[in-house]
Amino acid sequence: MMLAARNVSRAQAFQAAQRLMVSNKPFLDVRHLPSGRGHTQQVRVLSESADMAIGTQAPDFELVEPKTGQKIKLSSFSKGASATLVMFLANHCKYVVLLKEGITALAKEYQAKGVKVVAVSSSSIQTHPQDGPDKMVEDATKYGYTFPYLYDESQDVAKAYKAACTPEFYVFDKDLKLVYHGQFDDARPSSDKPVTGADLRAALDAAVKGAAAPRSRPSIGCNIKWHPGNEPAYFGAQVVKK
Repeated sequence: MMLAARNVSRAQAFQAAQRLMVSNKPFLDVRHLPSGRGHTQQVRVLSESADMAIGTQAPDFELVEPKTGQKIKLSSFSKGASATLVMFLANHCKYVVLLKEGITALAKEYQAKGVKVVAVSSSSIQTHPQDGPDKMVEDATKYGYTFPYLYDESQDVAKAYKAACTPEFYVFDKDLKLVYHGQFDDARPSSDKPVTGADLRAALDAAVKGAAAPRSRPSIGCNIKWHPGNEPAYFGAQVVKK
């Protein structure tokens, strides 16, 4: 279901979004809604990751790590790795907040097994300044990230990976071929299921051994906060499956 901002009031759109979220029906893509005085405001929607075919070569990128100021190029960073984990995160998203400690623990465990780990934030600071570089540094320090947390200001990297939500997890083999694109585990902010990283662990274990990774449910979380007018064609196409 898509609700065009020009056809409804901001209040009506929020009420409709709330009804759908509470009823666990497919999410409402309201995109940018009027917030008064000619401005627009993005509304958070529950999104499911877009499909990326197994065997796809990892799109290369070079991004700055705000914490160190260094540029990280994926193809160079991943050389010699038994596998590479690419994650799309956002500081504020409650689906990411739930997993931050678990992500830190998992990263340390698999880095010891030769896995390279890197995270990317593609959130628009135009609409969500709490996801900006300074806050990324605070987050990386607070949670003790042992992996680079990179800033995708142009959002080109998110588009290249067809990233739709945060968190999203991509596991690549030693040749940077995709072997897994799915969820961390079954934990959700609204559920009582524990954070274990079971799905991602199974995928990484397989990748390290050079075996086929098990299939998983798509990752579910907050939609990536696109710059106004910069939404990709696939934005709004992911219907959350319960």
